[in-house]
Amino acid sequence: MSFKVTLKTALCIAGVIMATGHAQADPMLDKAAADPANWAMQAGNIQNHRYSELKQITSDNVKDLQVAWTFSTGVLRGHEGGPLVIGDTMYVHSPFPNKVFAINLEDHSMIWKYEPKQDPSVIAVMCCDTVNRGLAYGDGKIILGQADTTLVALDAKTGEEVWKIVNGNPKIGETNTNAPHIFKDKVITGISGGEFGVRGHLTAYDLKTGKEVWKGYSVGPDDEMLFDPEKTMTWTDGKMAPVGKDSSLKTWEGDQWKIGGGTTWGWFSYDPETNLVYYGSANPSTWNPKQRPGDNKWTMSIIARDLDTGVAKWVYQMTPHDEWDYDGVNEMILADIKVKGQDRKALVHLDRNGFGYTLDRVTGELLVAEKFDPTVNWATHVDMKTGRPQVDPKYSTLQNGEDVNTKGICPAALGTKDQQPAAFSPKTGLFYVPTNHVCMDYEPYQVEYIAGQPYVGATLSMYPTPGSHGGMGNFIAWDAGTGKIVWSKPEKFSVWSGALATAGDVNFYGTLEGFIKAVDNDGKELWKFKTPSGVIGNVTTWERKGKQYIGVLSGIGGWAGIGLAAALEKSTDGLGAVGGYKELARYTELGGVLMVFALPDSVIKKTTVAAK
Repeated sequence: MSFKVTLKTALCIAGVIMATGHAQADPMLDKAAADPANWAMQAGNIQNHRYSELKQITSDNVKDLQVAWTFSTGVLRGHEGGPLVIGDTMYVHSPFPNKVFAINLEDHSMIWKYEPKQDPSVIAVMCCDTVNRGLAYGDGKIILGQADTTLVALDAKTGEEVWKIVNGNPKIGETNTNAPHIFKDKVITGISGGEFGVRGHLTAYDLKTGKEVWKGYSVGPDDEMLFDPEKTMTWTDGKMAPVGKDSSLKTWEGDQWKIGGGTTWGWFSYDPETNLVYYGSANPSTWNPKQRPGDNKWTMSIIARDLDTGVAKWVYQMTPHDEWDYDGVNEMILADIKVKGQDRKALVHLDRNGFGYTLDRVTGELLVAEKFDPTVNWATHVDMKTGRPQVDPKYSTLQNGEDVNTKGICPAALGTKDQQPAAFSPKTGLFYVPTNHVCMDYEPYQVEYIAGQPYVGATLSMYPTPGSHGGMGNFIAWDAGTGKIVWSKPEKFSVWSGALATAGDVNFYGTLEGFIKAVDNDGKELWKFKTPSGVIGNVTTWERKGKQYIGVLSGIGGWAGIGLAAALEKSTDGLGAVGGYKELARYTELGGVLMVFALPDSVIKKTTVAAK
């Protein structure tokens, strides 16, 4: 039977933990993650850096990269996330039906394959393609989050099921697309389905048994959110202050919060020093702001929770009363950096709304909030005292209390950056960010809630940002301490792939038309390779027998590629993305293959000699 934590119980648990010490970390995962030859977590580490200390591939020799080997998943939909590498074994996942492959890196044969049996009706309630963002590894297990919300632990050596639990209910629109994360002795996962009126939550399960430890909702009563009215803090009037009683309920009309969104389908990070897990909550439901007056707390928010109890220490809402579908689920990158000249334990978040936020990850104080695309126009700036964006009324989607077709809003609903994760290089101190350069027209309409049916209430049209470079994306270097763009490299389409930074002074990313590219620390393009399909996967790296490898999944799809992935043709389909990315069909087709690259032995030998 699951053990569900209420706020009162959680506070009691906190007292016990303080007396007895924190739950123990997983030594197998810690050892694997500490070795740069592995890629043992989706982001490389628990801080979401997506950085590797490997440096065999350098800015001088990256031009010589060649295909080393490939592997087909046998699935033709959007391939997000990336493989894990632990020792001599690679673990690869696929979109629905969520296959898992264990591959022997000696001869690239399959050690085992796992293919769950799921009801295909779940596909109809997956918002923006049948993507899955990856696996987690710990305690000798591979953890898979299936589309139908089943969370399953597989024996890493044999592929046999160790335990499985159900995290949600697809019949009311709940699905899982996020990668599960393992922090210490817990598996952390979220829930998808904001476009179906799903009420978001973050849930912790015991890594060994699969039993539920705690669940914290994004919206609703304090005890269900695991918010302590007097101790959970937020940024207000230039300082941190308690959220107070019913901080969420007071910002919703009636019982709207019960179908209020705030889903949690992005990435999670963890700081052992604070014992806090950090993540973002998504948009409120419905997309028609007229139907849900108020700030709709705590959707669109950064939330920091105690890993052992789930109790929220602090929270910050980025987009109160969201009118544009600017989900706040993008990754929280934890980095010790200088902010305005002072050393800070920072949390850096590049949000869908186009603002790059830097907060103190210990206290929750707001330090920086600046646009990471200068064409963002829905808000002029963020008031640093209140933390609220200053909305330009011209780009509000609710004009004079009426639903109208508001035109020229930048960014579009898919944001200046969606879930595609950025990378942080401790070597340069910069964040390398894949971005979208897209605007939209947005027309809300009245919609009624029916469980399991779309609960959107808006028609969107998307297009490249007018009067700009003509493309739909940029790959940028971001200084989170000052809130400034250091350099920006334009791309024809959105950069929908996760970035990778390396100690070899090379940064990698993929493009929607199918290129994997390498640039130096100044943004100069050094190498590119056209893969069989569009790249929305995250670039990873590992080492085996003295050779560094680069890997990425190639397979067009996701929100930007939903037209190709699901054969949609109407411009407003795919929540507006089909029309915006219709030209993609001239450059790529469906696919599903892992591409692996390495340097030729002759180049490696030459590089080694030069290093000596």
